Formats: sequence, C-alpha cells, structure tokens
Amino acid sequence: MRIGELAARAGTTTRTLRYYESRGLLPARRGGNGYRTYDESDLKLLRQIRTLQDFGFDLEETRPFVECLQAGHPEGDTCPASLDVYRRKLAELDELIGELQAVRARIGVRLATVGGEAPLCELGGQEL
Repeated sequence: MRIGELAARAGTTTRTLRYYESRGLLPARRGGNGYRTYDESDLKLLRQIRTLQDFGFDLEETRPFVECLQAGHPEGDTCPASLDVYRRKLAELDELIGELQAVRARIGVRLATVGGEAPLCELGGQEL
C-alpha cells in the first residue's frame, strides 16, 4: 500500500509517517516507481506506537516495542527491552501517583484549616 492509504488506515497523517520514517521507527521501502510502499506489518507497527502513545509513552519509548515486532515477535511487548520500558513506566507512574496523593492530602488539610468541611482523603478505598 502507499503512504496515503497507510495513513488513512492507521488514523494518522502522511507527515507523521514521514517523521516516523526519519526517526527509524517505520521502514523506508520504495517501489520501482519510487513511491513508498507499506504492508500489514507496518500497520501493526503504527498501531503499537499509537497505543503506547495513548498510554503516555513518548515516541522514543516505543522504539523497543517496534524493534520487537520487526524482529518477528507476534507482539511488541514480549522482548526484554520492551519489558524494561514497561517497568520504568510503571515506576514513573507510581512516583506520580505518590506525588498526587501527597498534594491531595495537603489540599484536604488546608481546606479543613480554613473552615471548610474536611473531605475524606481517600484514593482507591484507602485513607491517606
């Protein structure tokens, strides 16, 4: 398929695909006519990238998942490098959650201090 069809099927733009190509995330294959050509495996790569970005991964963090797919694995998250990225992302999220819990607790204390009702400081059913 050509770049316009791939972009449409992936729900993105040709500009984005060219950017991914320039970053080495999307293979740059050309047909005899000089046009970029893509196949279903490229669509799978793009879907993996988009899913990860929807989860908050930056573009560079998607690279191990793309490389895993390109190495022939049926899923991009079954390789050691992909699992390492998952672990780092979970640690990052845990840290952010902790920071947010602390801010929420401080706001609750401040609200109680200034005469408002003290809210029950809970997150996920656990008191802070």
